[in-house]
This record gives sequence, C-alpha cells and structure tokens, in this order.
Amino acid sequence: MERKIWNWQSKEWPHFTYNEEALKVVELQFSKNIGTVLGALKHVSENEKELFIVELLSNEALKTSEIEGEYLDRDSIQSSIKKNLGLSVDKRKVAPAEFGISEMMVDLYQNYSKQLSHQQLFDWHRMLASGRRDLTDIGAYRTHEDPMQVVSGRLDRPTVHFQAPPSNQMPKEMEQFVAWFNKFHIETPNTLLPLTKAGIAHLYFVSIHPFEDGNGRIARALAEKSISQSIGQPALISLSKTIEANKKRYYEALEYSNKTCDITDWLLYFGHAILVAQEDTLKLIDFIIEKAKFFDRYSNQINERQLKVVNRLFAAGPQGFVGGLSAENYIRIAKTSASTATRDLKDMLDKKMLIKTGALKGTRYWLNIK
Repeated sequence: MERKIWNWQSKEWPHFTYNEEALKVVELQFSKNIGTVLGALKHVSENEKELFIVELLSNEALKTSEIEGEYLDRDSIQSSIKKNLGLSVDKRKVAPAEFGISEMMVDLYQNYSKQLSHQQLFDWHRMLASGRRDLTDIGAYRTHEDPMQVVSGRLDRPTVHFQAPPSNQMPKEMEQFVAWFNKFHIETPNTLLPLTKAGIAHLYFVSIHPFEDGNGRIARALAEKSISQSIGQPALISLSKTIEANKKRYYEALEYSNKTCDITDWLLYFGHAILVAQEDTLKLIDFIIEKAKFFDRYSNQINERQLKVVNRLFAAGPQGFVGGLSAENYIRIAKTSASTATRDLKDMLDKKMLIKTGALKGTRYWLNIK
C-alpha cells in the first residue's frame, strides 16, 4: 500500500495554490460586512462597547477551548478578561486554564497590529499551558522524538488523521512561517486578500503543529490576528464560536486539506465560517443595544430579585436562556419563595419586561427584546 504523503512532504510545500476566482464572492461579502459592523458600532456607547468586547472575547475563549474538548467556566472567563483589560472585577479566584486563555485573548485583541514573532507565539503557548505539568516544552517549540500525530480511535488500533513534520525541523519550519506571515501582513499587505491570508495562516501553522499542545487554539488566534492586520483594527469576531457549532465539518475540512497544497476547498470553508462569525457579531451588537434600551426603560421599575434574574437572562447572550426561564429557575436564581416568584413574574409580564409561552408546567418566560 502506498505511503501517505502529507502536505509538508510534497515538493510544493510551503507554497499553497488555490482558485482565486472561486473566492471572489466570499472576499467581497467579507468587505461589505466590515462596513456593516463598523456602522452598527457607531450606535453603541463606550460603556456598551466595553460590554461587547468582554462578551466577544469571552465567547472566543470558551469556544476555542471547547473545540479541543476543554470546558471552562464562563463567569471565571469573563472575570479574568475584565481583569486583563484593566476593568473593575470581583475578587473571584480564577483557575489557571481560565486565566491563561483569557490572557491570550486580551493580548490578541490589544496587540493585533504587532509584527508576529517567535516570542509572541511562545508567550501565547505559555499562557495556554498555565498550570500544566504534563508538557516537556512550555513556551518553546516541541523537541520530542516521537512523531507528532493527530489520532483518534482505540489505543491499540489508532486512526492517524495527520502527522506533522518531525521536531528537529521546527526551527526551520517556524522561521519560514513567521517570515511568510510578516511578509504578507506587514511588508506587502495588499498581495493577498484578507480571507485568503487568514485561511492560509491557520492551515499553514496547524500543518507544522509546532507545539506539544495548543496548536489549534493558536492557529485560530493567528487567523484572527491576520484579519485584524488586514482591516487595520481588531477583527471583532468569535471565529471559534462558528467553528464549534459544527466542529465535525471543521475537522473534516482540515483532514481533507492536509494531504495537498491546493487548498481552494479549505479557503472556501474557512471564508464562509468567517462570514457567519461576522453575522454573529452583528447579532451581538444588536443584543447589546437592546440590553441598554431595556435597562433605560425599566431601571426604575425593577426590584432586586427581578434584577438578579434579568441579569442572568442577559448573561445567556443573544441565543437566550436555554429552554426559557421557568418559575423554578426564577426561585433558584432569585433565592426566593414560590409565592414571591409568582408575584414577581406577574409584575414583569404586566410591565411587558417578559413574554410568556406555554402553559402550566410548560410555562416559560423570555426577555421582551427584539
């Protein structure tokens, strides 16, 4: 049986080819969406923009971790992001994993315009590996002699989805990668279109797989850094949220593309993922604006228990509280009795703060916003 040839083993590597014509529609839509997002942000106050940035970075931190099977605490992430942004926070104790990914997201947001360096990649890896004891190389490219493989299935009969270049090639491969990134983003930024650059940056980096762990999270961060440098401001998208919604498709696209240097299909997949992420950003901006209107309207008509529940509903984001708010949820969140919860909920319905669906045990309450 013929031995598999990975993309980095082909004579074309690392020169990727693609059908530029096939990507034109996606690139054009991306440019239009940038204008729409900037226009929408003009209607957001500085205070609301702060909330928007925290929500966006929190989503990205959570979802980029979930793609790798790591499930973190949203409240800890948000607290940590606020702290890293220099905003006031409570004194909650944050675990190393939550603090590390939050630190990386804030660094990506604040330092997007900086030229890429090995040191920045090492710093990101150190942040991601915060508290880890199982890695040999932290804040450095891998040096182990074993093959770096992406595998699934049984331990005795694993399926190898990809094998990266051996560790002794890391200095040379990463020198080439960093030079490529800076050439097309800093030295000659208009040579490649934005989505093309971002898609190549992700696939190129993840094909090298230079770290013992964290390669997917850093690859997605590099794609966002690429977009930010292309448009001259933070990307303001949660790319990982879009990817995580159909993780299987993401891994299939990566696996299909790791055996060839013709990457048109990968760039089309990736470009569409970024378009969906932009739409998600617009929904989040609308949601933040609606939240501000809600509190303007009801701030003088709401008691402490109701405020606690409303804040919890808004914390669920634009997608809403999973399954809707039940009376039992209200009792638990507000820490109150059933009779008080009934009175509070009736009051909120009468004031049109909430809308009601279902009946009896199936009754659910939803925030009355667009």
